[in-house]
Amino acid sequence: MPTPNSPGRHEAADDEPRSVRTPGRRGACRRSEYTCPLPHIPETVRTTRHRARTVLGGWAIPAATADDAVLVIAELVTNAIAHALPPAVLRLSLPVGGSRRALRVEVTDCGPALTAGSAPADAGSGLAECGRGGGIVGALALQHGLFYRAARVTRWADLPVAA
Repeated sequence: MPTPNSPGRHEAADDEPRSVRTPGRRGACRRSEYTCPLPHIPETVRTTRHRARTVLGGWAIPAATADDAVLVIAELVTNAIAHALPPAVLRLSLPVGGSRRALRVEVTDCGPALTAGSAPADAGSGLAECGRGGGIVGALALQHGLFYRAARVTRWADLPVAA
């Protein structure tokens, strides 16, 4: 998975979504993946929305689901850019096959950026927020949350995709 080597470095996105084989309940299932480093600049949100829409179109995601996904992506990316430490990375994945599909949206960053005198964001909500972003993600996702791994925080959401 490509990631920026330093907070100030801007690398090109993995513009070619790829299909990978992962173990599943019955042997191996195919999964499409897309990973994109997120520079810590305001323009990142707009650029990421456009790239994501292109990837979702290539995966033949229905327009209504793509609209919801782009909104969730924008909320999670905005949170990472506005409230977290770099580097940040977007990852989209879609299992292929079976009757029930869910698009996984993940944004990983280095955790809350605290300024002098500020308190950490409420980790219990699943999303650090100062507005309605968490409510929007919760309303559109089948499930959502966050997990911590080695000084990194990943906020994720699973969105329903019609078979």
